[in-house]
Amino acid sequence: MLSIFNSIPTHMDYKGQKLAEQIFQGIILVSAVIGFVYGLVIEQFGWTVYIVLAGFAVSCVLTLPPWPMYRKSPLSWQPALPESSGETNQKPQENLKKKKHK
Repeated sequence: MLSIFNSIPTHMDYKGQKLAEQIFQGIILVSAVIGFVYGLVIEQFGWTVYIVLAGFAVSCVLTLPPWPMYRKSPLSWQPALPESSGETNQKPQENLKKKKHK
């Protein structure tokens, strides 16, 4: 049963995060404007709150799950360096810095 949950993707790339943030802010802004205007016209502040909360719910459904549109630009990682049997605490660049020129 737990293997079903392991197959669900949980990552989102950086461009996808930016897109999700823009969509979230756009939906909240549009719902706030619509809610304010509608609440002003019918003179009921409660409807403003309901419309903003509905916009929040819609934006959460669209932006919180890692939909495939947020995973189009994955990062290409560099391959891992093999560990040497000698000094494992030093990075390869540190070995080059210790050499002195004659």
